[in-house]
Amino acid sequence: MISPYKKVNPIPFNYTMSLIGGKWKMQILFWLWHCETMRYGELKRSINKITHKMLANSLKELEASDLIIRTEYPQIPPKVEYSLSEKGQSLMPILHEICMWGNKHKDEISEDFDCNMK
Repeated sequence: MISPYKKVNPIPFNYTMSLIGGKWKMQILFWLWHCETMRYGELKRSINKITHKMLANSLKELEASDLIIRTEYPQIPPKVEYSLSEKGQSLMPILHEICMWGNKHKDEISEDFDCNMK
């Protein structure tokens, strides 16, 4: 008898999770989806509990994965903006469905759960 596990190909799922997994990446993508273009400080204020180190690392990883675009302007003081790439935009229907699911089930959460993660 063939094991049901041999019929499942986890590679696409694992690849996707390697790009968007973790506590902060989906939140960064969420804010860029809604605001289109954001500067570092705006992202930091939007995701209040994220540390500078985690935000910087997450942005670098998302850029390396081609999910976001980092645009640096040659001026003083330096100005850097982040936006979704075409590849990042392709994830937005999935993020939209996650938001719809959360909206449908949000009344089920306990009172001490912090939806804003702030």
